[in-house]
Amino acid sequence: MNKIDLKNKNAVITGAAQGFGLAISKRFASSGANLFLIDKDETELNVAKETKEIKNSVSQTYTGDITNFEEIKSTINSIIQNYSNIDIFVNNAGIAGPSFKTWEYPQNDWKSVVDIDLNGTFNCCKAVVPFMIKQNYGRIVNISSIAGKEGNPNASAYSAAKAGVIALTKSLGKELAEYNIAVNCVTPAAAKTRIFDQISKEHIDYMLSKIPRKRFVLVDELASMVSWLSSEENSFTTGAVFDISGGRATY
Repeated sequence: MNKIDLKNKNAVITGAAQGFGLAISKRFASSGANLFLIDKDETELNVAKETKEIKNSVSQTYTGDITNFEEIKSTINSIIQNYSNIDIFVNNAGIAGPSFKTWEYPQNDWKSVVDIDLNGTFNCCKAVVPFMIKQNYGRIVNISSIAGKEGNPNASAYSAAKAGVIALTKSLGKELAEYNIAVNCVTPAAAKTRIFDQISKEHIDYMLSKIPRKRFVLVDELASMVSWLSSEENSFTTGAVFDISGGRATY
C-alpha cells in the first residue's frame, strides 16, 4: 500500500461507520490523519472507532443528520472550536433507495434519497467551506457514483442525486479555484457493502453485468484514490470527476 502523507491533517468523514466511509477512515489513519467521524448510527459508529486500524487516530465521533443544516453546522463549529481547523472533508454518507421505475417511484423515497445524497452533501459543503477559505486550505472529496454519469434504470432518484453531486462539485471547484482548496468527486461502481441490502437482486445483477472487469469495486480501492485527492499533493486538480468504475464509464 502506498503511503499518502496526511500526517496531522484533520479529516472529517461522513457515513464513516461502514462501507466506503469506514475504508476511507482506515486508509486516512494509516496515513497519519486525525479523524472526525460522523454517522447517523451511533452503535455502528462506536464499533467503527474501536477497530484496530483507526482506534488511535480518532479525535472525536459525532452522531448527526446531514440533512439538517443547523445540526451539521453545529458539529463543524464544534470541531473548529476544539481542534482549530478542518483540512479534509469527505462527503460519503448516502443511501441507494428502493428499485422502481421512475413513474412508479414512491414520492417519499425520492425525497429521502435526494435529501441525503445531494442536499446532505450541499449542507456539509456550505458549512465547512467558510472555514477553509479563512485558512486558505482544504480538500473536499464528494462520493458520487457511476450512476450519476450513466443513469441506472430503476434507480432514478439515486442516479439524479449523484448526478447533482457531480455538478455541485464542478461548481464549487470553480468558485474556490483562487484558494488552495481542491474540490473533486469520485464515481465508483458498486461495491459489496450493506447498501446492497437496499437494492433488489435484479438491480445488483444489472450493475455487475455493466462492469468490464466483471467484479465490483473494492472499498480499499476507492479509499486509495480518495486519499490522494485529499492530500497536499493534489494541488492543481479541482472540480474534476475521477472514475473508478472498472471500465464501465462511457465518458
